Amino acid sequence: RIGAIGLCGAGGFAVTAAQVDKRIKAVATASMYDISRADHYGWKDSMTKDEYDAMLERLGEQRWKDFGKGGPEYLPSFPPDATTAVPEELDAISAEFWEYYAMERGHHPRARGGFTTTSHLSFINFPLMEYIETIAPRPLLFIIGEEAHSRYFSEDAFKLLRGDNKELLIIPGACHVDLYDNLEVIPFDRIERFFRKVFDGPAAE
Repeated sequence: RIGAIGLCGAGGFAVTAAQVDKRIKAVATASMYDISRADHYGWKDSMTKDEYDAMLERLGEQRWKDFGKGGPEYLPSFPPDATTAVPEELDAISAEFWEYYAMERGHHPRARGGFTTTSHLSFINFPLMEYIETIAPRPLLFIIGEEAHSRYFSEDAFKLLRGDNKELLIIPGACHVDLYDNLEVIPFDRIERFFRKVFDGPAAE
């Protein structure tokens, strides 16, 4: 009776874990992020080859710098103390994350976002959805907000799955971070029915 639930980047990790661990009988994700795809191809696969090559050169050089300093570079995405406003210069996606992680809504001084700079090399070289088709016939439930900037990750992963034992649930009007903590839109009942059907049979749905 093992199921996996993943939110945002952990949604991609939950899918990846289920690809090789058949003890996981069902997976549900919300606002799933395929970080490896975003790092490798850029936002909505918009990175050019020249940009990609330049990124690898930069990250390779950073490894030398990390070695020289005796530790990896880490540039937090958010400040140590909660803020009261979103910086005007941020793009729409960055502003959405800032509103959640950098303000009272979701701020924590020990959770400041981001990865070590060279961690992106590991993500680039580890495509999270590479073997997603092997999860079938175990069921997957993708939950995404109608207005979520990350929506395409779940929609594309859904298309890669074989068979019919998959569901794509779109929450009207919801954005990406709404599925983090907005109790008015998170479909707890739907998630419960999904797992009860898997573990207790159709009659429990």
